[in-house]
Amino acid sequence: MSALICGSFAFDNIMVFQDRFKNHILPDKIHILNVSFLVPEMRREFGGCAGNIAYNLKMIGGDPLPMGTVGDDFAPYAEWMDGLGIPRRCVTDVPGTLTAQAFITTDLDDNQITAFHPGAMNHAAQNAVADAGTVKLGIIAPDGRDGMIAHADQMREAGIPYIFDPGQGMPMFDGDDLLRFVDGATWVTVNDYESELMAERTGLGPAAIAERVEACIVTRGGEGSRIYTGGEVIDVPPARPAAVKDPTGCGDAFRAGLLYGLMNDLPWATTGRIASLLGAIKIEHAGTQNHRVDREAFAARYAREFGEALDW
Repeated sequence: MSALICGSFAFDNIMVFQDRFKNHILPDKIHILNVSFLVPEMRREFGGCAGNIAYNLKMIGGDPLPMGTVGDDFAPYAEWMDGLGIPRRCVTDVPGTLTAQAFITTDLDDNQITAFHPGAMNHAAQNAVADAGTVKLGIIAPDGRDGMIAHADQMREAGIPYIFDPGQGMPMFDGDDLLRFVDGATWVTVNDYESELMAERTGLGPAAIAERVEACIVTRGGEGSRIYTGGEVIDVPPARPAAVKDPTGCGDAFRAGLLYGLMNDLPWATTGRIASLLGAIKIEHAGTQNHRVDREAFAARYAREFGEALDW
């Protein structure tokens, strides 16, 4: 049975400026800023939260059903999904729009300047959870504001357990909005920074959120993750990447690991470790959907990383 993944599809246009922004921005002239950065190389990657989560879940043997809205330029992405066997029956074309686009310029100090065009993502509410048919569980990942609200309400009404993952969509919601998501969710996942924002806006830290849901999962970068559930806290150690090439999409890979564990009724400690290792593998590759996962090799690396066999 599938996991319904409600979220964005996007093209990530990634450029590297072979210098430092600080050498070309005059602090006392910020109010009349007019700069141009030469970027000799550019990569266009398939991205977006729904696309990335679905990709990673498929890589480890899960059954993803992504739901999102896309524009007139989606054909190359559609071909990519078809080649991977990821279904598109819940991916809606919105005529006259472009698929969401991120334009990311990074300098030699790893500073980033990003422009984001939501495009078709703003029409996410056109999709309905009922159109997905029978699913085991779902996730509300960053998407258009109206779509996130509508899909969370629809999952709750349909009795579908879901993960609430506010991610970079957090600025769109106030405390009341976030509490509504939490109270409808079965699980909540945030990174450590988002956890602090959540606490600031709702008055609830992760332990308090865990009292309202089955588990609250907080990722902590290189320190691993922490799972608050049933009145206890499970510390999940990090998996160490062989090389740090690109952290973009690591959180989406981690969430795919969570979905896999939940779909297969695995213990939280195992689920957290699968998610951690999948995130580490993603970091070792540039782009969000350029890594591959062999299940046998994944299990062997899991055993090396965590000192125990993976029973999945």
